[in-house]
Amino acid sequence: MTTDETGAADVARPAGYRQLIRAVLYREYLVFVRYPANAIGGIVVALFFFGVLFYGGRMIAGRALTDSIEGIIVGYFLWTLSVGAYSAISNDIGSEVQWGTLERHVMTPFGFAPVALLKGVAKLVRTFLTSAFVLAVMLVMTGTTLSLNVLTVVTVATLTVVSVLGLGFAAGGITVLYKRVGNWLNLLQFGFIVLISAPAFDLRWTRLLPLAHGSALLQRAMVDGTRLWEFSAPALALLVGVAVGYLAGGYLVFQVATRRARKLGVLGDY
Repeated sequence: MTTDETGAADVARPAGYRQLIRAVLYREYLVFVRYPANAIGGIVVALFFFGVLFYGGRMIAGRALTDSIEGIIVGYFLWTLSVGAYSAISNDIGSEVQWGTLERHVMTPFGFAPVALLKGVAKLVRTFLTSAFVLAVMLVMTGTTLSLNVLTVVTVATLTVVSVLGLGFAAGGITVLYKRVGNWLNLLQFGFIVLISAPAFDLRWTRLLPLAHGSALLQRAMVDGTRLWEFSAPALALLVGVAVGYLAGGYLVFQVATRRARKLGVLGDY
């Protein structure tokens, strides 16, 4: 409490969500700039695996790979975003469990779930920036040109990976309850490859799975040059519905799992 020149007492106001968002984004910025070796290492690893995929595939498949390189680049770009969005929540919660700082998040006036979600969004922003750099290098490496309408790409890609945030929430809840399950949860990252490739199988029901419908729309946007307003209303509605549905479902699983962990008294145990 402070006193101004008139002698009136000024009671400090409690922090709101604006301060929370600013603090979470600033924390992510500090982690990025203070540990540059780790940040650069992630980019190098992503480019290394793409280099193996591209040059190794060109030696084996030759012209067939060259003809489909645009789709491969878009798919790999979406995969890096998806892995970043998924691990942003699941791995972060796992780290909090190991460090013994999980209960601090639970005791905040905002609640654990909103803090975890905002931390995931902050990491997603960072992942967008690093994935954009990886995309630029891939285009130079392969000599490929894509349609990069910023509004369309950012909107479609964001709605696509929101469903993965829901999966990350569900994985985080399972981590809180069962602790060391990282090996099982990491397997899902390889499942993203199947989900991103699902449009190639032309099965209508796969559009209800996370990433599948968004992957098809992102391919049309970046390869064919389709703009956001050129997509049909049902296609966009399905994209939003899948994103909201999986995010809400993952949030519900997270809440149920953390409530169960509290009831069992294992929330802070490791």
